[in-house]
Amino acid sequence: MLKILRASIATLPLLFTTAVVCANDLELGQAAPPATLTTLDGHSISTRALRGHTVILTFWATWCEPCQQELPILSRYAAAHRDQGLEVLGFSLDDSDGLDKVRTIAQQLHFPVGLLDNSTATGYGRMWRIPVSFVIDRDGILRYDGWKAEQPAWNEARLTAVVGPLLTASNHSAVKSNIAKKISASQSDQIH
Repeated sequence: MLKILRASIATLPLLFTTAVVCANDLELGQAAPPATLTTLDGHSISTRALRGHTVILTFWATWCEPCQQELPILSRYAAAHRDQGLEVLGFSLDDSDGLDKVRTIAQQLHFPVGLLDNSTATGYGRMWRIPVSFVIDRDGILRYDGWKAEQPAWNEARLTAVVGPLLTASNHSAVKSNIAKKISASQSDQIH
């Protein structure tokens, strides 16, 4: 029994390293890792099914104060830009014991919500800092990596600067390239 316990403990760092490596492997301008939200009412929504839409994946929790400040801003933005093809998927880090609190908050939001434990988003790494968000363009390309943001919570100005151009972008490569440069510069400015 002791050998099994030691072997299990020895593999724990590998589990965490794998998640972190995936998060570090995120590259702007490359295909976004797949994610599937299982909503509170049991529906599955995958990023692959949302191809053709601009998608924000947001990770939050009921006990996270910055998340509680960000969610209404993100919800208003989602409602105002739904007709332009914006979809937001909200992954709550709460466990099933906090489901009632999650449901209460979700009722006030204009986007679907589910528990991360019931969903899949492994390519975005272990959620160690929240809120954190990622933006995927209409072609399934990662355009914003929240791990690199110094101030991870969204505000209206950052949503407009980062997401706005993706909502009005055509399919021309030059436009996409220009947007990628602006977003990359925006993230770089936040880091410094």
